[in-house]
Amino acid sequence: MNNKMKAIILAAGQGQRLRPLTNDKPKCMVKLFTKSLLDWQIKNFCNLGISDISIVKGYKSEKISIPNVNYFHNSKYKETNMVETLFCAESKLQNDVIISYGDIIYEKKILEKIIDDNNDMAVVIDKSWRKYWEMRFKNPLNDAESLTLDDNGFIKNIGQPIKEINQIQGQYIGLMKFQNSGIEILKEFYKKMKNLSKLDVNPLNSSIPFQKSYMTDLLQGLIDEGCKIKSIPINNGWLELDSIDDYNLYNKKFNENTLSELIDLKKL
Repeated sequence: MNNKMKAIILAAGQGQRLRPLTNDKPKCMVKLFTKSLLDWQIKNFCNLGISDISIVKGYKSEKISIPNVNYFHNSKYKETNMVETLFCAESKLQNDVIISYGDIIYEKKILEKIIDDNNDMAVVIDKSWRKYWEMRFKNPLNDAESLTLDDNGFIKNIGQPIKEINQIQGQYIGLMKFQNSGIEILKEFYKKMKNLSKLDVNPLNSSIPFQKSYMTDLLQGLIDEGCKIKSIPINNGWLELDSIDDYNLYNKKFNENTLSELIDLKKL
């Protein structure tokens, strides 16, 4: 049992690109195959002995009512992004914490891989991202972001716009872990950046207000401060549900029995 380990699922967003599926429910409650995204995730955590699970709700929060989990609420979900959503659950940022976006599902072995990693900060990256992106986007470079690693597998650059494919050594999936001193460093860094942003410039990303900062902005900021963030490499085995096109693609592949090119539902 992972008695110390906690999970925080970030599920406050509106999922506008999934409309009409999200007209009456949040993105994480959309059913993919036989279960909602949230049900897939919680099943995975529970199967690996993680019972301290928190969900940060926002849009249509009343539609999320899963028993035996902790709830936090981001009342400013319309004006904020993932970083602010995470810090709505700041009281749960202690000991070992896995943080997961609410719009992804992943095979159990991916979760096991990040649970077993002993670095203070670790982020899952998909090394076989290109095959997956080419199924989803006419031009994969339009949606992909930078991700480069040093020789020891630590992340050097993440989440920046890119011009060339060789700037991508993997793709961030929205699943990470902080533990040991990594937790306190994360909290202190967030507070420091929030204070600096009161000078009218967002130190994480000058092109957007601080409250709109992306998680990759926060991760890049930590790296720029000298923090070591380990990459946990995978080769597919996960899905992101971001748009109606995604939804239609996955259901088509499910009906054609070709979904296993990307993910094996039996391994969730």
